[in-house]
Amino acid sequence: MNAQQCPILRYKKDSMNYGFVIDNRKCIGCHACTVACKSEHDIPLGVNRTHVKYIEKGIFPNSTREFSVHRCNHCADAPCVEICPTTALYTRADGIVDFDNDRCIGCKSCMQACPYDALYIDPDTNTAAKCNYCVHRLDGGYEPACVIVCPVEAIISGDLDEPNSQIAQLVANEDTMTRKPEKGTIPNLYYLNGTHEMLDPSATKQDGNYVWSEQVTGVGHYAKYADKRSSEADMDSLLIQMAMEGSAETGKPFDQRAIDKVSKEIQQDVDSQEARRVYDSPNKGVLWGWEVPAYVWTKAIATGTFLMMAVWYIFNGSIDPSLELNGLITTLVFMGLTGAFLVKDLDRPDRFFYVLLRPQWNSWLVRGAYIITGFGGIVTLKMLDNYFKLGLSWLWIPGMVFAILGAIYTAFLFNQARARDLWQTPIVSAIHMLVHAVMAGSIVMMVISPDTIEWMAKSLFWGIVLSMVILAKEILLPHDTKDTRKAIQLMTKGYYSKHFWSGVIIGYIIPLIILLTLSRDWFFIAGGFVLIGIFLTEFVRIRVPQLIPLS
Repeated sequence: MNAQQCPILRYKKDSMNYGFVIDNRKCIGCHACTVACKSEHDIPLGVNRTHVKYIEKGIFPNSTREFSVHRCNHCADAPCVEICPTTALYTRADGIVDFDNDRCIGCKSCMQACPYDALYIDPDTNTAAKCNYCVHRLDGGYEPACVIVCPVEAIISGDLDEPNSQIAQLVANEDTMTRKPEKGTIPNLYYLNGTHEMLDPSATKQDGNYVWSEQVTGVGHYAKYADKRSSEADMDSLLIQMAMEGSAETGKPFDQRAIDKVSKEIQQDVDSQEARRVYDSPNKGVLWGWEVPAYVWTKAIATGTFLMMAVWYIFNGSIDPSLELNGLITTLVFMGLTGAFLVKDLDRPDRFFYVLLRPQWNSWLVRGAYIITGFGGIVTLKMLDNYFKLGLSWLWIPGMVFAILGAIYTAFLFNQARARDLWQTPIVSAIHMLVHAVMAGSIVMMVISPDTIEWMAKSLFWGIVLSMVILAKEILLPHDTKDTRKAIQLMTKGYYSKHFWSGVIIGYIIPLIILLTLSRDWFFIAGGFVLIGIFLTEFVRIRVPQLIPLS
């Protein structure tokens, strides 16, 4: 690769642009960089800013071992910066991606966005952290701690935009690789003598479950339990996050069979059966637990209820005041639950209002927070109009717009989580979330206003049909990436397939049969099944992509 071919050197011509080169011709896998980093930054037990993965190939005596140093790539187009709602993560003028603990709300969005699995939640502060290039040393004229301590000078730091610097010369003249260039992040971490098996987690198979095969006890988001469990010998992974956390909190055993099953499913169909991981990267487990699908579900009910009331008003010219009041109360109750689930999922819930008070407007989490706030305000005004007869019927139109935006914005937030390939279809996901809102709103309308049941049953029927078409497209059509194909396989054939197919059967097929064959007295039962199906399908679509390793 020469200077003309290097995207980094073209990206920032007039400013400093710090980066790393890892020279795998020299690296001996001694972990000095890991230890120096932990010492320099006083990093707690169970988490690392720098770690070294071991790959072995061949069969003894014709075997080789490769080492892969992983840390923040200080991307020129950093997805963690884009998705961070409070500018806790930001790019300095010299290209270093730094963070501010005092702004972080612990939403874990940055961890979902980073394709390199470089961030973690600090168990002492409950805020995100990662390699920050030792900026305190750099600003004082010193190199990062890992560079200083490396005994073979395998880690090279410097300004990639300075043509005469050692790092720029290496990138320009040597054959280098970056991790996941297809993500478009323009990473500033290069590997000399790198290999596909070294850098792509889906290209290798985990070799056994012994003391060095995977860093399990107290890793990543699970590190808050590290002190409690540091003496135990966990034998598999943290893929069933809620079960593991529940075990740590209660002391009761978890279902090891489920963990074994999912772990084996993740390891199937790797590119190379010869290469294997013998000292693995930390596994952070499931970052967004049940609270996120629950918030998507309650948001669909809240926005869908108002939306279908507005549609009924537009097509019928009026709406019964008691019906309107019941619908508005339902909307506000489920919007309150939505906010409660959002706050509960934060590791720093005391800082929730930072999303509104210290916004980073590129983040869809911020945009969504303002959409929800605006929607709540309109619903409140409409309730006052209902009580005081203020003549504000025109509020149905802006309220309808905010209801639609509130229903779909999460699809664009998931799209900003670039590490998760299954979520990278925002338009289709937005349509699906809007359809779910229409279905949920139709069900609520059938309950609070039986006079609308025939009309709403038709809306529910066609919503189910469209949802099935969207799911069929997602499952049956070819996909561009290995991670997406793996996620679809896990959804439809893996451990979580029972949740997915239960959602399809209970939430789509059975309600369709009821709506087509039985009387209107059964429509309420069909609606209850649909709500269960919406939650189950969202639960699987949100959880499964998080099971696929990123490093």
